[in-house]
Amino acid sequence: MFWIKQIVIGDGERGLLYRNRRLQRVLAAGVYRWFDPFGRIAVAVHNAARAEYAGTDADVLMARMDAKLGEHFLLADVGVDQVGLVLKNGKLEDVLAPGTRKLYWKELVPVELRLASLAGTLEVQPDVANRLRQLGVLTKVAVALDVPSESAGLLFVDGKLVRTLAPGAYAFWNFRKNVAAEVIDLRVQSLEVSGQELLTRDKVSLRVNLAASLRVTDPVAARTKVAKYGDYVYRELQYGLRKAVSAKTLDELLGDKASLDADIFAYVRGRVTELGVEVLGVGVKDVILPGEMKDILNSVVQAEKAAQANVIRRREEANATRSLLNTARLIEESPVLMRLKELEALEKVTEKIDKLTVFGGLDGVLKQLVTIKE
Repeated sequence: MFWIKQIVIGDGERGLLYRNRRLQRVLAAGVYRWFDPFGRIAVAVHNAARAEYAGTDADVLMARMDAKLGEHFLLADVGVDQVGLVLKNGKLEDVLAPGTRKLYWKELVPVELRLASLAGTLEVQPDVANRLRQLGVLTKVAVALDVPSESAGLLFVDGKLVRTLAPGAYAFWNFRKNVAAEVIDLRVQSLEVSGQELLTRDKVSLRVNLAASLRVTDPVAARTKVAKYGDYVYRELQYGLRKAVSAKTLDELLGDKASLDADIFAYVRGRVTELGVEVLGVGVKDVILPGEMKDILNSVVQAEKAAQANVIRRREEANATRSLLNTARLIEESPVLMRLKELEALEKVTEKIDKLTVFGGLDGVLKQLVTIKE
């Protein structure tokens, strides 16, 4: 008949029965008929397989929540200092921000609400963080931080340092408070100061490259006492280098680089210790001179080496002359030695003669070829 209204509710659906636009009850799966000649009955069919209620009258239903509606709906009412964790079939599926109110169908899909308080701690439990990471929503509702080994993490809440973090994985709720986290590297780091144009005490212009090694010993001080500790150490190395070079002449710099390293190290170490940074070593890598100064130094070195060569030559000549004099004295005192010298001279002469005619025997050779006046 025309006055009979029939409604079919599927297995994955639920219906809300309205009479005169007022909610009467929730309809389970099945076929329903009503005698409605005046069109006063209306049924809104919803997909209950999707747990979250999608109707536009959610606020009305939450206001009328009673025992009967509680059989079909779960009211998720999250306080202003709480985070709601919605579990479906025992698995975390959604996160509700503080102050959120939502309705969920709970007949087809088992739905559970867990509340996490923000009053005590903002840290997300590891199992919850892992599940949110799987869902791809962790960074939307929390601040995630991985602190590697040989590092330290710093947690800031509303601009205040509240905690130092050991190596590990962390996540913190980012609701109603400004949460930020940083990682400070505690390993030894190298710092290069290159191309510094400086003047020595004797007004010689040169360029110096400097290298330093450092590490953070107090991450809290390194982060809170100075904006960027790396930039600060770099500037102090520049100042220490300028101060040390200006106090020495060029010869002192080139002759003793170790003292220059020690002066820079002592200056910088005293300036950065209170910032939680330890300077382990400082070393001058290169001292670069202008082209004209290189030519001058090369000339100086050549002159010094030439003078040293002359001194050595004169010393050797004097030694040779002294040796000849000693030999002459020995020959004068020993006729046999003089005869041996004559034979040596004869041997050297005969080496250069291709043909030799001898008259008068060996005595003639000795007397005619080699004659030594007494």
